Amino acid sequence: MAVTIRIPTQLRPLAGGNATVQVEAGTVGSALADLEAAHPGFSERIFDDNGELRRFVNVFVADEDIRFLEGLDTPVADKSTLSIIPAVAGG
Repeated sequence: MAVTIRIPTQLRPLAGGNATVQVEAGTVGSALADLEAAHPGFSERIFDDNGELRRFVNVFVADEDIRFLEGLDTPVADKSTLSIIPAVAGG
């Protein structure tokens, strides 16, 4: 299934400067694996040593945070949009 991944500005150099990348995937985890295969360097930026999303990285399918769905096993439908959004802190 074709999935569009939105890339945040600070990670765009890893994707050749692209704001979006198209992958074929059935789950969020497989979409992120395909992103890593096509553009090496993403995994070390978004996953911790245990293969879990870093706590400051949020991933959404449409407008839903995958942490409140099925995590990396969250299914993605054809033509879905997956967004990688780094957490913002400050005061």
